[in-house]
Amino acid sequence: MDGRAGRRCGTAAALALVAALALVGCGSGADGQQDSAGAPAANGDAANGGAADRDGAASAPEGAGAGAPDLRVDQRAIIYTGTMRVQVNDVDEAARDAAAAATRVGGFVGGDQRRSAEADAVAELQLRVPAAKFTAVVEEIAKLGKQQSREISTQDATEETVDLDARITSQRARVDSARRLLERATSITDLVSLENELGRREADLASLEAKKRRLADLTALSTITVSLVGPAVKTAEEKDDTGFLVGLRGGWKAFVVSMTVLLTVLGALLPWLVALGVPLTVLLLVLRRRRKTPALVAPVSAPPPVPAARSAP
Repeated sequence: MDGRAGRRCGTAAALALVAALALVGCGSGADGQQDSAGAPAANGDAANGGAADRDGAASAPEGAGAGAPDLRVDQRAIIYTGTMRVQVNDVDEAARDAAAAATRVGGFVGGDQRRSAEADAVAELQLRVPAAKFTAVVEEIAKLGKQQSREISTQDATEETVDLDARITSQRARVDSARRLLERATSITDLVSLENELGRREADLASLEAKKRRLADLTALSTITVSLVGPAVKTAEEKDDTGFLVGLRGGWKAFVVSMTVLLTVLGALLPWLVALGVPLTVLLLVLRRRRKTPALVAPVSAPPPVPAARSAP
């Protein structure tokens, strides 16, 4: 019994030792595999996370910009329009200086109308200048003489610009779609119908693009209408339109104009009066003389009859 018990205990101890060694080996192998597998996973996650962060950082501005337009003040589409009236001593010289002020900043003269005179000369200039230089040019023109009036207006065209861009993009997609359908047309009816539709869509696209170019021109170049007047030209406030002297002056001007018209008409008729009046006058005189000549000659009357002699009773 003791020998068997000793052998059983020895066998059990051996089995327990083998099992313990196996468990230790398996645990070590599992831990090694877990460590070796966990490190690449962590490194992969870190790499993916860094790449995701970089991609997110790179794509963030695009997403923000595509979602809504940039509505900052310096990014808005503003149309500036100005009207000025400046009284100067020399209108021609001031007009040259105003045109030079516009061309110096990259603009140009869009219109130039002048009325030459000594003291009441007037020059009307339409200047197109970049929007960023609008205020500077206005201030420079105001220093050419005595500024009598100034009116500046602005129009915010940002929403219209964004709307046009969206409509142009959509219309281009419609044109491309119509072209693809036209390429796959198999019948004459479909071909004609698609050609008409494509032409209509292309015409709408051209109209939208023309509006966009016009709007871009207005926002890129501002308009300044400048009136340069001589020292003798009065403003509307300085003019007196009532009173006895004003009425007398107006009546005298009307009388002078009427006499001028009358003399002009007489001057135009005088050659005809000379050419036709002289012969007609001579003819009338001759006829009158012929009528008076028979009346001056007395008619010869017959002698009175002699009475017959009476016979004696």
